[in-house]
Amino acid sequence: MTKKNVSYDDALSEIETILNEIENNDIQIDLLTEKVKRVSFLLETCKTKLLETEKQIEHIFENDIN
Repeated sequence: MTKKNVSYDDALSEIETILNEIENNDIQIDLLTEKVKRVSFLLETCKTKLLETEKQIEHIFENDIN
């Protein structure tokens, strides 16, 4: 599992690809665990990026109001 910095769009795209593979039974059972771990990592990455973005936007609005 690669731990490199993944963009939100790339992570979302990879999640969609893996989910499609799972839905279509295109993943060998031996690789399923690794794919699920990868999706978990990518979901956490997306969540972190969304929370960071939310905080930055809140900070911008707070500074504009004051």
